[in-house]
Amino acid sequence: MSTVPLPLLEAAEDPRTRPPLVLGDNDFASVTDKVCGIVERPRPPIAWYIAFAISSALTALLVAMLGYLFLAGIGVWGLNIPVGWGFDITNFVFWVGIGHAGTLISAILFLFRQKWRTGINRFAEAMTIFAVICAGMFPAIHTGRPWFDYWLFPYPNQMQVWPNFRSPLIWDVFAVSTYFTVSLMFWYTGMIPDLATLRDRATTRLRRIVYGVLSLGWRGSGRHWHRYERVYLLLAALATPLVLSVHSVVSFDFAVSQLPGWHSTIFPPYFVAGAIFSGFAMVLTLLIPVRSFFHLEELITTRHLENMAKITLATGLIVAYSYGIEFFMAWYSGNPYEKFTLANRALGPYAWAFWIVLFCNVVVPQALWFKRPRTTPWMLVGISILINVGMWFERFVIIVTSLSRDFIPSSWGYYKPTWVELCTLAGSFGLFLTLFLLFLRFGPMIAMAEIKSVMPAAGLERGPHRGHGQYWGEIPHQHERRQEEGQP
Repeated sequence: MSTVPLPLLEAAEDPRTRPPLVLGDNDFASVTDKVCGIVERPRPPIAWYIAFAISSALTALLVAMLGYLFLAGIGVWGLNIPVGWGFDITNFVFWVGIGHAGTLISAILFLFRQKWRTGINRFAEAMTIFAVICAGMFPAIHTGRPWFDYWLFPYPNQMQVWPNFRSPLIWDVFAVSTYFTVSLMFWYTGMIPDLATLRDRATTRLRRIVYGVLSLGWRGSGRHWHRYERVYLLLAALATPLVLSVHSVVSFDFAVSQLPGWHSTIFPPYFVAGAIFSGFAMVLTLLIPVRSFFHLEELITTRHLENMAKITLATGLIVAYSYGIEFFMAWYSGNPYEKFTLANRALGPYAWAFWIVLFCNVVVPQALWFKRPRTTPWMLVGISILINVGMWFERFVIIVTSLSRDFIPSSWGYYKPTWVELCTLAGSFGLFLTLFLLFLRFGPMIAMAEIKSVMPAAGLERGPHRGHGQYWGEIPHQHERRQEEGQP
């Protein structure tokens, strides 16, 4: 009985009809060898050690800043009477947005049967998990007394301290925790066949035990594939609404208030588009250097990069349109407070941040209309970094400029971050990169089982697999031949 799943045979297309998603003379075994070889090699590239040393130092800085914050209180931040939210909530909204690209690539493109996602989905899913971990840290510490954060959860207690479910802070807790849980399950479920491959190729007892436990007894039988595909489809359907709901809930932190500049019904779709915009930019920022350092150009092709650049351009246009709508509605409403708030952003004391936002998020992405920037890796990295800078400053402008000058001029103030906040921001990037680098070293960064499903049908007929194979895609005569030759 063949162990080739039906979707694999259906997805095998004539390579002459569409540009290939896997370049070079690759078959199933060579794909397995390339991806597993990154994990199995004795030492990663020297660039990995340099990056890990820097990220670890920044993570240690984050731990030190959090310890200092817990001992001294949030008075070490630059918050004042009008500006009660600063870098803390800015970083929270930024990191939650970064995590949206992974779910979009994995779940929504999977449901729409977009096969080009297979080379980059694992990478984006991992980025989602680590970004949400960084995001969840900031609402916990900005309360001032994080050791009482368990009050936010509806647990049975004799003191009758129940959460206020009308508070946006509670909405954030439920939205982000749900998003993290479903994304983690989706990411881990997709890795099970690849973890089984690493288990079967393991040369040490420790690796066999670790990957054996993580692969949950996967054997690659027809029953396993049937259940795997069913669960994967259900998790994709669960994750898809979260792309819209999570950042919409985050935008409600601002939209439900009466503060000019926040009280806007455009915020939910505006925030979702901005989240996908910044998320795809972060995927490109990380993916292109990794693609180069590990020589994965044949598996992550220019077609993958160009498709992501097109989505980045599309969401960037939505963000630019939202900026224009904000100013139009402030003028059309006739509300003097709304007019002043928008004028203050462009001409007030934080005008420098506003114009950085317009340059990075509106002007820079227009380069992606042209094919050369979409297909030139170094240009894509530069554009993506500028987009991420612009999206961070966008959250800063929305939060700080609206608070610093509200209804009464006598209560106006100027917010300036302290060195503690700047170090905490740098440390959050260190934590994100440390987790990401560890995943690159010990986990399958590319979904081998999925990328084989988009390879040409000729891959089924190529000569005997080299080295250790993988259950996905083996056909009976190849499996029997390998057994006769004494190969595992």
